[in-house]
Amino acid sequence: MEIVVATRNKGKIKEILSFGIPSIIFTSLEKYPEIGEIEETGSTFTDNALLKARHVCNSTGLPALADDSGLVVDALNGEPGVYSARFGNLKTDKERYMLLLKKMHAVPDDRRQARFVCVMALVFPDGREYIEEGVCEGVIAKEPAGENGFGYDPVFYIPELGKTMAQLPLDVKNAISHRARALQKVKILLEKIVGEKTI
Repeated sequence: MEIVVATRNKGKIKEILSFGIPSIIFTSLEKYPEIGEIEETGSTFTDNALLKARHVCNSTGLPALADDSGLVVDALNGEPGVYSARFGNLKTDKERYMLLLKKMHAVPDDRRQARFVCVMALVFPDGREYIEEGVCEGVIAKEPAGENGFGYDPVFYIPELGKTMAQLPLDVKNAISHRARALQKVKILLEKIVGEKTI
């Protein structure tokens, strides 16, 4: 059975494939060039994940998996949130995380809590819809550190590991990331659905 992942991001596809679920073939939007860019107009991660999954499911007639993710900072009332990838309308990751640090400049150490959130939506042609969420807790560092990762990884510090996300080896990051945690829940869900032979 084929599930279309609503992305052309090779990194995301690779991460999903690494979870290896028997009897399920994951394909990406590369296979469906007629599906253009899907505008994320929702006000929450769940809205955007469902919007993308429903669109791809309706366009292909196949089950679809989509995610939306971002950084939520308590001291900034949840910013950048769903606008993480276009925070401040800036073009590069570095510009965006430097803007974040500027906004957090006067925030004391005990109020710098933040989390990466990933919401995954799985939509079937028969109308079934499932939502799974993964969260990775941390704090916003005072300055960037680390060369690995992307996005806000250099300024997202994980106290129990004593490092930013960008300082972690890839295998460690992939084990604790918000996306990995959401994917683990999706894997359990799919194994249950396949086991019930209801697809």
